[in-house]
Amino acid sequence: MAKYFDVHPDNPQQRTISTVADSIRSGALVAYPTDSCFALGCQLGNHDGIGRIRSIRSLDDRHHFTLVCQNFAQLGQFVHIDNNVFRAIKAATPGSYTFILPATKEVPRQLLHQKKKTVGVRIPDHVVTQALLAELGEPLVSSTLLLPGEDEPLTQGWEIKERLDHMVDAVVDSGDCGTVPTTVVDFSGGEAEIVRQGAGDPTRFE
Repeated sequence: MAKYFDVHPDNPQQRTISTVADSIRSGALVAYPTDSCFALGCQLGNHDGIGRIRSIRSLDDRHHFTLVCQNFAQLGQFVHIDNNVFRAIKAATPGSYTFILPATKEVPRQLLHQKKKTVGVRIPDHVVTQALLAELGEPLVSSTLLLPGEDEPLTQGWEIKERLDHMVDAVVDSGDCGTVPTTVVDFSGGEAEIVRQGAGDPTRFE
């Protein structure tokens, strides 16, 4: 049965954030809010958690997982990024964008796109997510909480708790979350390619 954490959207309770972070370090899979919509997240290297995300979402091995990072310094540990791409991404973060880039050796093979050796990265503009990432001190391996056969992600913490009670270990709820996933921009070929139009304005990359 999943634990339910009610977190203040503007002033997250530090004790609660610490408890959630400890559970993630102990192998928990959590549903948590972001600046686009709810996501599923676990610790980097948590093979069981990553497998459970694949199972919940019915994902194949071509799916790009996302490393949700606190800041640019952290992001730079996990992807190769040249100066031109750096400037473009820097200007758009934090925000509702996911960027696909060549992965460094710090990224577990389980997370890589098999053929391209790429991974998604993002820096969210969300108080609760940032508090959790700061407490963790490392990225969250994440995927949008969009269930198979459904057109929109789940938006209510209580509904996520109800429907995924035996599939996740914790639900972090800080109020209504959006229904639009991030805009995905693929920079792995050197030029910006809009893979998915979402919550972030894509025109800055066109």
